Amino acid sequence: MAEIKVMSAGAVESMVKSLGAEFERASGHKLNLHFGTAGSLRGRLEGGEQADLVILPAHVIAAMEKTGRFVPGSVTDLGRTVTGVAVKQGAPAPDISTPEAFKQALLKARGVSYTDPKAGGSSGNYFAGLLQKLGIAEEVNKKAVLGKRGYEVGYAVADGRAEIGTTFISEMLTVKGVQVVGPLPGEFYFANTYTAAIPVGSAQRDGALALLRVLTNSATRVRWTAAGLEPAFPAG
Repeated sequence: MAEIKVMSAGAVESMVKSLGAEFERASGHKLNLHFGTAGSLRGRLEGGEQADLVILPAHVIAAMEKTGRFVPGSVTDLGRTVTGVAVKQGAPAPDISTPEAFKQALLKARGVSYTDPKAGGSSGNYFAGLLQKLGIAEEVNKKAVLGKRGYEVGYAVADGRAEIGTTFISEMLTVKGVQVVGPLPGEFYFANTYTAAIPVGSAQRDGALALLRVLTNSATRVRWTAAGLEPAFPAG
């Protein structure tokens, strides 16, 4: 039995945990799971921390691959998720049908939650930039409830601290009491593909590869979709 260390972005956490538990039972191996924002995990890896399998946004994996950090042929796309808008279960859904409508909804909301850009989350960094582009950053940030992780955005919405929350839909779906209204509208649409790779320093390459096969088994595609992630691997 081996211990396989996995470092993964939070957007795919629900599926890594679910399929990982099945992998443990079937293989006898133990998973040592570490979840965080893309920025924080990349910093840890570039600082010398070792892992057997890493799952990060595709563009981050691509940049790190150029420096020879991964086992050749191990880079594999898992799933794609989009940034969406959520409200408390049962609350009136704001109009987010157009970019202008969404802007007005943000201005009218009593509180807005998103992931803290300083924590290194992809969705939070994008949304902070969007607020600047719209010229409403100062006004929205006065009433912002920032979360270190996407699920914390969901909690802020569920407990009423924020009227509107925005982060990856796959993360909001893990929080009870939250209702997803839809993706960001029009040109605000933002999607991220999450990609796995085995670092060259992995001490458990065979185990990591076996886990990767489980994560990309075509039979799991319907489960990825239900978790708010569009499978990025072949159907069979």
